[in-house]
Amino acid sequence: MLADVIAIRLERLRADHADAVLAFERANREYFARSVPDRGDAYFHRFAERHAALLAEQDAGICHFHLVVDEGGALLGRVNLVDVEHGEAELGYRIGERAAGRGVATAAVLEVCRLAAAEYGLSALTARTTLDNAASMAVLRRTGFAAVGEIAIGDRPGVRFRRGLTG
Repeated sequence: MLADVIAIRLERLRADHADAVLAFERANREYFARSVPDRGDAYFHRFAERHAALLAEQDAGICHFHLVVDEGGALLGRVNLVDVEHGEAELGYRIGERAAGRGVATAAVLEVCRLAAAEYGLSALTARTTLDNAASMAVLRRTGFAAVGEIAIGDRPGVRFRRGLTG
């Protein structure tokens, strides 16, 4: 039986999110490493620099970073649009272990697709995941993405997805 679905909202990444994001990434590091390549120790040691760089990319319009939070403001995950160019971007997301299997990824992806079209003027998104990440593939399919090709993600086989957006 699935746990109750959690209501979420997206918050655009800000400087004052740094401590919460770092704590979230540390708390979920082992969980994420089961399905995606680990960020490595340098990510955590140089987090403040990395956070500032992400904010600069966002200010330049190259990327759009969002936190996925519950009704009480607790950080559940992240959903991002990166490499914005020619009306398209690549979608990436990660949902923490305590919120997994509760509809959070699906809700976050649907909301960022809405924002991508309505707020950021994008016409299409791409995404990718490893073949062994069935949960991520299911989220992408549920949210209107279609598989468009096989790829390698590090040393693992993967799939590339695409979704057109409407305003």
